[in-house]
This record gives sequence, C-alpha cells and structure tokens, in this order.
Amino acid sequence: MRRLVQALLLACAWGAAGPARAQAPSADGSEIYRQICQACHMKGGTGAIGAGKVPALAHNARLAVAAYPATIVAQGHGGMPWFSDILSPVQIASVVNYVRTHFGNHYQDALDAQTVEAMLGPKKVDDH
Repeated sequence: MRRLVQALLLACAWGAAGPARAQAPSADGSEIYRQICQACHMKGGTGAIGAGKVPALAHNARLAVAAYPATIVAQGHGGMPWFSDILSPVQIASVVNYVRTHFGNHYQDALDAQTVEAMLGPKKVDDH
C-alpha cells in the first residue's frame, strides 16, 4: 500500500509540473530557438547527421530571403515538422529573425508577423 501511495504522489507531482512544460514558448526568438530548434539544429546552429541530416543554420545562404525559413518553420519540409499549430505568427517571425541574425548570418531585413500571417493564409477550421 505504501508503494501505491508513493507512486500516486509521484504521478501527481509529475502531472503538476506538466502544464509548465507544455506552455507555448515566449515571443523571444532566442528562447524559441533554445526550446524548440536547438534539439535538432544544435546550440550553434551547426546541424547534425544521425537518423537523418539536419541542415546547418550557421552561415546559411538559404536564409537570405526571410520567406524561405518562415515557410519551413510554419509548414515543415522533409523530416522537419511544421510549427504553425504551436507557434503564432509573432513567434515564427521572431525565431526566423533570430536565426537570420545569429550563427554567422547577418541578414538585417526583419520579417514581421503580418507577413507570416499573409503567408499562412486563414486558419482552416474542421467543423466535422
């Protein structure tokens, strides 16, 4: 009985900590990168090779046009999942701007949330 009570207390404590981890990241690009992108693209944006190839973001000429990384973040590509369901247009713009101005990238034309919204189009509602 004691083990059952201990297990229940542990499960309740873990459950209480769960929502804090499940909260959407802030609108700070570096924080979003740290919480979501860094696991695959690495701390320095170097990418990785493992079960698949994760492209390097460091010194990446493909980031020159902000719409490219914004589309990839929002809609996914290849093995990368899409994040438009969990990140707002403000957050997508913020993390794209962060990546485009860090890791040896010096693209200064900032992406704004309105441009991301226009790229995404209206949210589809499943009414079934």
